[in-house]
This record gives sequence, C-alpha cells and structure tokens, in this order.
Amino acid sequence: MNRPRSNSAQETVDRVRQALGQSPAAQVKPSSGTATSERREFDFTTLPEYEILKIWKAVGDLTRIGNPFYRLHDGRAGNTTSIDGRTITNFSSYDYLGLNGHPEVAAAAKAAIDCFGTSVSASRLSAGERQVHRDLEAALARMSGTEDAIAFVSGHGTNVSVIGALLGPEDLIVADAVIHNSIVEGAKLSGAKRVLCPHNDLDAFERALRLNRARYRRALIVVEGLYGMDGDVPDLAGLIKLKRRYDAWLMVDEAHATGALGLTGRGVAEEQGIDPTEVEIWMGTLSKTLAAAGGYIAGSRALIELLKYTSPGFVYSVGLSPPVAAAATAAVEVMEREPWRATALRRNGRALLERARARGLNTGLSIGASVVPVIVGSSPQTVMLSQHLLERGFNVVPAVFPGVAENQARLRFFVTSEHTQGQIEAAIDAVAEELPKILSGASFVSTIAGR
Repeated sequence: MNRPRSNSAQETVDRVRQALGQSPAAQVKPSSGTATSERREFDFTTLPEYEILKIWKAVGDLTRIGNPFYRLHDGRAGNTTSIDGRTITNFSSYDYLGLNGHPEVAAAAKAAIDCFGTSVSASRLSAGERQVHRDLEAALARMSGTEDAIAFVSGHGTNVSVIGALLGPEDLIVADAVIHNSIVEGAKLSGAKRVLCPHNDLDAFERALRLNRARYRRALIVVEGLYGMDGDVPDLAGLIKLKRRYDAWLMVDEAHATGALGLTGRGVAEEQGIDPTEVEIWMGTLSKTLAAAGGYIAGSRALIELLKYTSPGFVYSVGLSPPVAAAATAAVEVMEREPWRATALRRNGRALLERARARGLNTGLSIGASVVPVIVGSSPQTVMLSQHLLERGFNVVPAVFPGVAENQARLRFFVTSEHTQGQIEAAIDAVAEELPKILSGASFVSTIAGR
C-alpha cells in the first residue's frame, strides 16, 4: 500500500472532493502582487489546504458525526481512558508496555525535577549537559545493542535532523513508500535523490540501488522495524545483504518496534535474530513504549560523536527536559527487568488479530504485534465507524485520506500489554457488528452530493 502523493495542495483538495462525490474546486488564482492603498491581514481560509478542512467539517456537520481527532482525554490514557467523563476502552495509545504512570517511572521523573528542575535551559553543547542525559543514552545503547546513543527532544525532529545532516545533494536515499513522514521530510531537507519503493518489495529496493547507486556519493536505505500503518515488518537480513552489495547505509526506524518485537522487546533485530551492529543507524522514539517524549539514534561511537557536533536538531536545540529523560531511563530499566510485559503485548496482539480475522475483518499485512489495522476502504465510512465505536465505549482513531490512499482508509488498533481478553473481544465484536450497518447504509458521498 503506497501513501498517496500529490503535486499541490489544490490537487489534494480536488481528490478529497472527488472522494466525496463533489466537483473539483475552482483554481484560486495567485495574487498579482499589485500594491493597494490599504494592506489587510492575509485570510488563510483562502488557501487550498484550508479548503480540505472545511470540506471535512461540512461532512461532519451534515451527518452529525463528531471530529474523531483531538478527542479530549480527562486523565492518563492506557488500556482505558476517560472522555467526557466516561470510562472508555482505549486502543489509540502508544503505551505498549503499560509504563506510562508506572510507579518507578513517575518517581524517577519527580526526583529529576527535585535535582535539576523542569528544564536544562540551554543546548547540551553549550550549558545544558546533565548526568540524566548520559544515563539515558547509556540505557538506550544497552537496549539497542550498540556502542552509543544520542537523545533528541523530538522523535519527528530526530529523523528530519539526522537525515538532513548526514546526506546531501550528491547522495541517494532509497526508502519504503509507507515510511514515516519524518523520514520523508528529512530526505527532502537533505536535497538527496529520493526513490520510494513499493512496500516491503526487496526486488524494488535492489532495482533502485542497481540503477542509481553508482551516480551518488553516499546511499541510505531507510525502513521501519514495525510499520505503524500496516503492522508488518521488513526482511532485515535481505536488506543487510543489499546494503553490503551496494555500499549503502541501513537505517531502521524502531518507533513502533521497541517493546513490541523480540522476546524481551528490544525490536526487530531481536525478533529476527540479527546482530544490531549490522545496521548503521537505529532510530527510535521515547514517546511510545518508553513513556516519555523525544527520539534517539543508536549506533557506532563515531556516528554518535559526529551527530553531537553536526546535527542541527541536537546542536541548536535545548536538551531534553530532566524529568522526561529520567522517565525514559526508568522505562528502559523496567522493560529490561520485566520481559513478561513484551510477552503479554504479543499475546494480546495475536489475540486481537485472530479475533478480527475470525469475524471476517480485513487486517491487511499485520503480524499481530502492537499495530493491527482494520481496513474499511472509505474515509467517510471509517470516520463513521470510529464514531459508532466511541458511542459503544471504544476509542479507536481512524487513519483516512490523505494520510492513506482513499481505498485504504482504516481503523488502527494499538494494542498494549494491559488490555484484557474481554476488552479485545468486545471491541472487535463491536466493529464486526457496526461495520455492516455503515456499509449498507447511505454513504457520505450521497449525503454530500445531495442525491
């Protein structure tokens, strides 16, 4: 499944309108730039990007379906959450091992505040280095099986900054077509030649390298350890063979894989029996399994030293907040000490996958780890399904166009070690009961088009 791409925001508007049965919008003519006697504040509602928001809002108003995004939670969200004062079974949390709010994790954050305050108030390069940062990076390197690691204040910013710093216009980036947006943005920033390959197609990766590698200084292959949209994994051994054959670096984004793959939750290398040092660049986030915020790179000592002096997202950014760094360190330690959490997560993931398939739901390529999609195929119908589930006490946020192709719209179930068998069965049964009602009823297209 390829992510849709368009050449302009206006094309995206037209595609949304087409999906909803409307005629394409008239093109907005650019300003002539003629000076006027009175200059007014620019009206951002005239942008085609804003038109997309207006269309979806109109859909929601006409069908009395609430916005499935930015739902306000009343407190900590785990396998359950509170929305509008109701206790809801929650499948839209990345707290894969149930460590958000764990007593040791919370205590570590509180102790760090007492010692260091809430901010280091400077970049680490200048005056923001604290022991809590070094402790975290040592834990991340140990968890990753690498020589060293470096922690950034943003997971998205980690990919953008690192790829942008290591690659340039003389280089080549070959990535999976459904890779994280942060990798796409980092590749754009670098100015490197970019080739997107069909999802998990090793032959396509080989072809891209064979046709392009010789013309570029450096080459980077980028994949995810566990794909956050589809819930499947790459062939790591096959990718390692390719990067050796074509003298390329391999980068693996472990955002969804940490905690979810491998006997002890160390990720796709542990899952597939690969020596982590065979991969040049491991990337991960602190915001999912590790119950904090930020991102990291793990790899050789030379790579980490280079990034500490050249990556703009690290050099020019404030250091991680002490309580955040301390919480992530404690989460790594609990994960290492309690491997039963990773076992429970995989058990729950498989149970949800098997239940969904038994009820005839389309789960795509998922292997039943922490991410299990239920593919509906229509963005409007997926939004409706999400709303119906909320009314029945289940929070499952949809992924819709343009985030995915219109015929690939889906609900994404994020499973945790804390979910119970009863919660899993009840949620999937609710989907299986509500989806036929939506598919057989009047579509959003008919409503919007007035037919």
